[in-house]
Amino acid sequence: MVMAMDTVMGMDMEKERNIRIVDINEYLPVLIDILKTGKDVPLLISGNSMSPFIFHKRDTIIISPKSEPLYKGEMVFFIRDNGQYVMHRIHHIDSNGDLYIVGDAQTEIEGPVREDQVFGVVHRVIRKGKICEKGNFWYDFFEKVWIRIVPLRPYLRKLYECFGKFKSIFIKG
Repeated sequence: MVMAMDTVMGMDMEKERNIRIVDINEYLPVLIDILKTGKDVPLLISGNSMSPFIFHKRDTIIISPKSEPLYKGEMVFFIRDNGQYVMHRIHHIDSNGDLYIVGDAQTEIEGPVREDQVFGVVHRVIRKGKICEKGNFWYDFFEKVWIRIVPLRPYLRKLYECFGKFKSIFIKG
């Protein structure tokens, strides 16, 4: 499996990007070590499980060291028991502190995930070339609303697709 690493130079994220494709099994242990020093790490998204909020090879997440306490709607990066690395949202936390996780494109909730499996959190995204964080409409929508309507997601995506087709007919004509 290959994952893209996005190294952002300086604070102007739109101007200077140095992108390298690296093997996930080689890079993620390095990323975890960097997080342990308290630094944030940018990573170009690989995969579609977090669409429609973030898209494969278009958007970059900024991974930060794990914060306490974790909360519903927060995006977390964790390692499954089988060694697979995943970044999804917390759907809910049970009374034992176990996490139940779901990607924005998914309807099946995964869990339990132990808190010690989480090694990073995402509070900032570079979406369509712009920084998106708390206070941004889309960031807040996916964190607070989208996470609560998991069973409705397929219908809403279908409606959105129909709206896009309908819109394109009238724009062209």
